[in-house]
Amino acid sequence: MIIAEIGQAHDGSLGTAHAYIDALADTGVDAVKFQTHIAEAESSAFEPFRVKFSKQDDTRFSYWKRMEFTLGQWQGLKTHCEEKNMKFISSPFSNAAVDVLEAIQVEHYKIGSGEISNFLMLEKIAKTGKPIILSSGMSSMEELDKTIEFLMPFGNPLSILQCTTAYPTKPTQWGLNVMGELKHRYNLPVGFSDHSGDIFACLAATTLGAEIVEFHVVFDKRQFGPDSPASITIDQTKLLCDGIHQIKSALNNHVVKSENQKYAELKVMFGKSLA
Repeated sequence: MIIAEIGQAHDGSLGTAHAYIDALADTGVDAVKFQTHIAEAESSAFEPFRVKFSKQDDTRFSYWKRMEFTLGQWQGLKTHCEEKNMKFISSPFSNAAVDVLEAIQVEHYKIGSGEISNFLMLEKIAKTGKPIILSSGMSSMEELDKTIEFLMPFGNPLSILQCTTAYPTKPTQWGLNVMGELKHRYNLPVGFSDHSGDIFACLAATTLGAEIVEFHVVFDKRQFGPDSPASITIDQTKLLCDGIHQIKSALNNHVVKSENQKYAELKVMFGKSLA
């Protein structure tokens, strides 16, 4: 599954959010991912910015408030994705956000790395019975053990993504080796969530067996937004999807070097002869 995350790149504009869906429909991605934030459920007017990136928002609360969509607007975004033959996925950041996503009948849940130990929300999601994709960005193996152990009895289809919480991530931070460790430890579908701001990490992850790749997208990396430096453009997304499909095709078609009968005529043409 190839997941393009819009995240906060819409900057609170419903029109821009729909424009992203239209643009991504021609790239080859399988799913479009949003983040569902409800300001009152996860912040307050007294909470300062951790990183002051916005000149128009005085507090994190005001930023999340500006990022919100109504229930009807979320339904419209999901319907638009489905009309373009892409799955709609979102990461909730509160129990109230889960209620919104359940109301529009979301099919998959993605858990951001900051919520991996939010067992109150995880329980609410697990009880839906729907597939859950876990991001491991800020978690140790011991923390992941606890989360997986907590979720397994509910029976949801689970998958886990190697992720490094750094924006953008350097090649030395990708942690491609962790995918194999996660596969061995949990025997679950494993993938890669990228914040490198380029296409190379996801291509490398695909070569190493990633079953899911996820990355942030923007129309232009110079545009305003906290995720822009760690995102790729729509044009890069098309190139990345083409590369992933070619790599998967190559991995699924083994070449046997001992079977070279088809080269008989070519060997006469390119080989040496005596006249």
